Amino acid sequence: MVQIASPETDPGWPRISAPVAALFRRGAQMALEPPGEWVEVLHAASLSSERMRPVADDPVLAAAVKRSNLANLRRWASANVREPGARVPAELGPEALGTARDLVRRGLDKIALDSYRTSQGVVWRRWMEICFELTTDPAQLRELLDVSTLSISTFIEDTITAVSARVEAERAELTAGRHAERRAAVTLLLEGAPIGRDRAEFQLGYRLTGPHTAAIVWNTGDPAPDELEAAAETLMRATGAGHRLTVVASTAALWLWLPVATPVPSSRLATELTAYPEVRVAVGRSGVDVDGFRRSHLDAAATQRMLTRLTAPQQIARYTDVQLVALLTAEPAQTDEFLADTLGELRHADADTRETVLVYVREQCSATRAAERLFTHRNTVLRRLARADALLPQPLADDLLGVAAALEVLRWRG
Repeated sequence: MVQIASPETDPGWPRISAPVAALFRRGAQMALEPPGEWVEVLHAASLSSERMRPVADDPVLAAAVKRSNLANLRRWASANVREPGARVPAELGPEALGTARDLVRRGLDKIALDSYRTSQGVVWRRWMEICFELTTDPAQLRELLDVSTLSISTFIEDTITAVSARVEAERAELTAGRHAERRAAVTLLLEGAPIGRDRAEFQLGYRLTGPHTAAIVWNTGDPAPDELEAAAETLMRATGAGHRLTVVASTAALWLWLPVATPVPSSRLATELTAYPEVRVAVGRSGVDVDGFRRSHLDAAATQRMLTRLTAPQQIARYTDVQLVALLTAEPAQTDEFLADTLGELRHADADTRETVLVYVREQCSATRAAERLFTHRNTVLRRLARADALLPQPLADDLLGVAAALEVLRWRG
């Protein structure tokens, strides 16, 4: 029987027969294009452990882990298409390296490896399904599963070893210098840990007395530090702040604090941010002193999570604008039920009709003022309101607040 040898670099690796090698290649080709629902299971598993909660709660870190999941899967599958059954080298791509760097920056590097091991179980179950589709021959199936379990487990362990080495290198690089001191001080302040004001201000180069407005600026596509910096500068100028505290939270996110209490002009910023289409900005409420420094950032983080959860199309959101929507959308299944019960067929109406109803309620049910806000004729407003009444489960007048809240959710929902 013809045998397929493993690479010369690993002569101890088991050989597999030609028929099983052919099956392995076919299975690897199938694994290259996994079903969407299976990918979601993979991502959910990799972020499911309690230790991974800080990562799962951060949209930027969670997205990085998901990219790393798919990169690892495709690397393993591609290698087995080229050379089925051979040992797959742990070649760390930009996804794995970026994730390792980001976790070290947040002080979360000790949990960085959890996602690899939880993902391994999901990948193995999916691979077994593929194997059982490929053959019913017991001998071939046994050989295929034997080499598969060795291949997957070895690839994961080799990858973990490589990532661990990279984490150590990143830690050594990041634990020295001004940036490391700044990150450490911010972490202590956000956790409410005891740290002297003078010491914190010295490490931050930023005064903690007076007002603070926190923001998170992040990139939803490939990390582009220049764009993030440009967006941060745009935000600072719009608020009239003379300086800002900037913490590099990850390769795709900046944490900002501006020493101002003036409201952020979201309309103006939305126009200026169109130059950076993949950049998003979440802004917290203004606060005073150390408590305000902390609370404003937590507001911005809650706003960021909501924008990510709803895949909102808006580039900028202030906590004051989305506080109600954030509360209403914390549980997606309940949100869908609320929208269906409250809006009925109005959910699927044209955007002009939905916007007219929302503006009408905001203008205290004045069709005249709503027409002025919408730059349209009062009769047009009345026609749209009549259409909305026909689509709602009950008349608008009977549930003004509920309909307005539901429409506000739809406005932020992508």
